[in-house]
Amino acid sequence: MSPRRRRRRKELPPLVEARRDAMLAVVKSDASDRPGTYRLLGKDGEVLYVGKSKGVRTRLLTHFRAAYPKDKSARMIAEATTVAWDYEASEFAACLTELRLIKRWRPRYNVMMKRDARHYAFIRLTDGPAPKLHVVRGSRDNDAATYFGPFHGATQLAAALRELNDALGLRDCSLDTKMHFADQAELPVAAPRTPGCIRYEIGRCLGPCVGAVSAAHYDERVWLSREFLAGRHDAPIVALREAMEASSARLEFERAATLRDKVARLESLQSQFARLRFAVETLSFVYTVPGDRGDDRAYVIRRGRVRHEAPAPSTPKERALFESSVADVFAPVARETGAVPAHEIDELLLLASWFRKFPGELERTAPPNVGTLTRSA
Repeated sequence: MSPRRRRRRKELPPLVEARRDAMLAVVKSDASDRPGTYRLLGKDGEVLYVGKSKGVRTRLLTHFRAAYPKDKSARMIAEATTVAWDYEASEFAACLTELRLIKRWRPRYNVMMKRDARHYAFIRLTDGPAPKLHVVRGSRDNDAATYFGPFHGATQLAAALRELNDALGLRDCSLDTKMHFADQAELPVAAPRTPGCIRYEIGRCLGPCVGAVSAAHYDERVWLSREFLAGRHDAPIVALREAMEASSARLEFERAATLRDKVARLESLQSQFARLRFAVETLSFVYTVPGDRGDDRAYVIRRGRVRHEAPAPSTPKERALFESSVADVFAPVARETGAVPAHEIDELLLLASWFRKFPGELERTAPPNVGTLTRSA
């Protein structure tokens, strides 16, 4: 045993060292280098950490080689009482299982979405009075908000969103700012003057915090923003263009010019969002993955989420059953939008990250049309 390893082992309490050695012996004797997920369990069965690998045995051994107490892996091993693992058909299957297990157990040593935050961002529309649009990296637990995306480039996205907020007069203040609508039943004796709120002073915010707008009027602008971000139609542009023409007819040329500039900015934003948005529209296909030991799997993916999974069909009967399932998944004909429910974001990010990392895997996909669903794996 090397001096370095002896020093590391001496830092562990004897009972912890014995427990660690017992778990290591189990991994060495029983684990194989196959795709799968693994779990480190603590006292009372608490799931401390969930991981995945295309070679479970090798990955687990790296945890046991980590230096204590410097490395997180070594600290996890020192706290764990049991190590367990399950094999999966492929690395892709292991990624999906890992995500679902993390979402189920929320292990305290896992940091959700750390792989994807560097690449993708969303526009979040908050719930509650005077909803707010802002840029975020991922979803929040127990979130009732609506998300739009994903987009590449959080900085570029934030700049574009400022234009949309300015054009529609939506607030961008902190979420804990109190709202006072014009039609609110009980208003303060004197509405606050929003010290420091330059956007309201220069006419770029409707002022829902100072009683300057009714709740209905503000909600109408929020609806316009949703329609615009969802890509359903040009509601914000149409509404602003109509207001511009009305102002011009009343000879309010200065206001008409302001509205004209807002229309121009929104038209520019449309093209930016069309370029930025990609995963929701493009990640819809059948993905056939060669599996470990012949366990090939077929995944029906719609709008960035796996909606159906089955063994890759190999007989006419199996193909017919699988194509029926695909038809069920893609049966709804409602127009797709850029809106993403909060509970779907993590899987959407996972799939976007997977095909970004392995673009060659797109060659294993097929459009969801009968007769093309089982293209070569």
